[in-house]
Amino acid sequence: MAKALRNSKFSLTAEAIIADYRLAYSSRRASVIGRAEVLRGNATFGIFGDGKEVAQIAMAKAFRPGDWRAGYYRDQTFMWATRMSNVRDFFAQLYGNANLEAEPASGGRQMGNHFATRFLDERGEFARSIDIPNSSADVSNVAGWMPRLVGLAYASKLYRENPQLKTAQDGFSVNGNEVAFGTIGDAATSEGLFWESINAAGVLQIPMAMSVWDDGYGISVPITAETTKASISDALRGFMPDDRPGIDIHVVRGWDYGALVETYANAIDKVRREQKPALIHVTEMTQPQGHSTSGSHERYKSKERLRFEREYDCVARMRDWIIEFGVASESQLEGWEAADKEAVEAARDLAWEAFQSPIRTERDRAVAILRRVDMPEVAEITNSLDEAHKVTRSLVMSSASRALHQLRGIESPARAELAKFVAEYRRVNDERYNSYLYSRSPDSPLNVPAVPAVYSEQSPLVDARQVLVRNFDANFARDPRIFVIGEDVGRLGDVNLVFEGLQAKYGELRLTDTGIREATILGQAIGSAMRGLRPICDIQYLDYFFYALETAADDLATLHWRTVGGQKAPVVIRTKGHRLVGIWHSGSPMSVLLNAMQGIYVAVPRNMTQAAGFYNTLFQGDNPGVVIEVLNGYRLKERVPDNVGSFTVPLGVPEVLREGADATVVTYGACCAIALDAAQALEDLGVSCEVIDVQTLNPFDINHQLVRSLEKTHVLILVDEDVPGGASAFMLQQILEAQQGWWHLDAAPRTLAASPNRPAYGPDGDYFSKPNRETIVEAVYGVVHERQPWRFPALDS
Repeated sequence: MAKALRNSKFSLTAEAIIADYRLAYSSRRASVIGRAEVLRGNATFGIFGDGKEVAQIAMAKAFRPGDWRAGYYRDQTFMWATRMSNVRDFFAQLYGNANLEAEPASGGRQMGNHFATRFLDERGEFARSIDIPNSSADVSNVAGWMPRLVGLAYASKLYRENPQLKTAQDGFSVNGNEVAFGTIGDAATSEGLFWESINAAGVLQIPMAMSVWDDGYGISVPITAETTKASISDALRGFMPDDRPGIDIHVVRGWDYGALVETYANAIDKVRREQKPALIHVTEMTQPQGHSTSGSHERYKSKERLRFEREYDCVARMRDWIIEFGVASESQLEGWEAADKEAVEAARDLAWEAFQSPIRTERDRAVAILRRVDMPEVAEITNSLDEAHKVTRSLVMSSASRALHQLRGIESPARAELAKFVAEYRRVNDERYNSYLYSRSPDSPLNVPAVPAVYSEQSPLVDARQVLVRNFDANFARDPRIFVIGEDVGRLGDVNLVFEGLQAKYGELRLTDTGIREATILGQAIGSAMRGLRPICDIQYLDYFFYALETAADDLATLHWRTVGGQKAPVVIRTKGHRLVGIWHSGSPMSVLLNAMQGIYVAVPRNMTQAAGFYNTLFQGDNPGVVIEVLNGYRLKERVPDNVGSFTVPLGVPEVLREGADATVVTYGACCAIALDAAQALEDLGVSCEVIDVQTLNPFDINHQLVRSLEKTHVLILVDEDVPGGASAFMLQQILEAQQGWWHLDAAPRTLAASPNRPAYGPDGDYFSKPNRETIVEAVYGVVHERQPWRFPALDS
């Protein structure tokens, strides 16, 4: 160790070494105390970084302002060493404190040790990330942060290599010198997202430094059952550079302080200087308290392994080394340890009091109101609430609500006061725990003004794909931050040629071909968007969006919410689906996207002009959104607006495509043309059918326009290509429940969806698997016949 320290790029004085040890010791004490807090019931769940302290301190020495982290729930020591968190924040999150001043990472929305820094100001605008250390918000799903890590590093590559971004760097980059630091447990390297991300990093050659904390187990499963050759660095040897670019691999033991400092100094220096990825495999780590508070590792580790963990505990080994080489005496260390233990316990006490004090005040207010009620049943509820040792807001709310239920039918000042308290308390806590799912900033896409498409006699009639080509061209020329990544979007210009010729015009860094790796295509976009760029993530077909669904659902969709508005990633996802041919090129799984991706807007345009308008809206906004183009619409004819590139289509505003009086048909996407065709056939049968395109499924009809149609027709039929009970059921819930549309119906509503199975190949499979003109005609006519049989005789009689 001594030799390594002498050769280190860092000047490690005795004072610095002691400070490192004290930080490692304090972090260990916090882990021990944190586990005890869970076991005594003060916290719900605990997962800690014990056994990883020394390596994280070494890594932190190479971390600079402007750098980024995408890691996981073992990194508390690194976060403290870089001053992105501290011991009080640690306990505040463990308790679930919803006060952002106490718990700035997630406002109590995430479990303990899920880290994030706030890089948005109060208006939702980006701060100068180059001046601060940055941590993207953690997720619990194993390896789920890896695709985003690729994007954080990819942004540095773009800022460095794309001269068009020189004027866009201010506050976001210093010529791409920033490094993206990733961390992961060895067991998590078995996940496909890890391998996809590592491969992407090697191909892209980006400044990504990946640390693997290897403690020999994945919960109870040993490394021999997890990783080929029982070593991720050995398994990855083929990724190392030879005469071709690759990934540098370093191996170092997790208890060797000097070697760790030296390894990280050299590895990160090269990553930063050469903009090349590296993997640091930190072996012989321990996990003194086991995986988490949910179990004991003594149940599955052998006596030999437990002995190894005691002997090679990194904090204990560093302590012995400090004494052996005369950096400090044992008595000095004991004095510092006693002081640090006391400081951690004091931080715990302060964090607990900061968590409980405001809730006790809320409890006391509720109790004061309840004491005014003279009823034995309420008195029992009141006493139980008043005597609670640990107070939660759910207990306060539940107690007040149950008391209010007991007062049903009684008119009194006390009941009125209690009802007011319950309503206000529910509102405040709904805001406290459920807010910021979508952007609230002035730049929200919902605030983008609607600019209609303008046409003249000179507006050319073209293949619809050309509307998108010209629209993307205008946006690329307008904003150098916009770029697209995806399969075949560059040289080919997309399989449907919507980017045709644009790579030659704007360069390979603006329109970039990728491998077949949907999750990391989206991850590249997420990380880049966090760093001020405006990426388009191109997923070639909607059916293959499922490869990226986990990243979209668990990371992107929850990002703004899980940081209480502290982080955002305004990614625009482009894909295409609905009708074409074949099982995996005709998908329309709208309900999957709607249910899994709350937090991401979903636009379902019926043609390419509407799609272009949605892109223009989303490019001006700061909330992520997905635009699903109609696969069989690229060669249909559309006119190019004179204001292509600047006209916008508002989100959440349906469009009446055909007015009618007898029935309202609500649909979207490719079904619009079929519904209009059916409406013409219905007119021949005497039925006046109103056809409405919802345009976006999320947000859905924000002005309740659909209800106004029901006020006129009193009949509702919903048509879509999702499975039964899918998006049509969602729309039905929105119209009947959220908008109270049931009040205007004279007949039961109908949903007309696709078959539960995938569509068979060919036009016949499409016809019999999805709604068609005849099934729409029959569905609409059947409802109006049921309502007015004297006017509309049955079709089959």
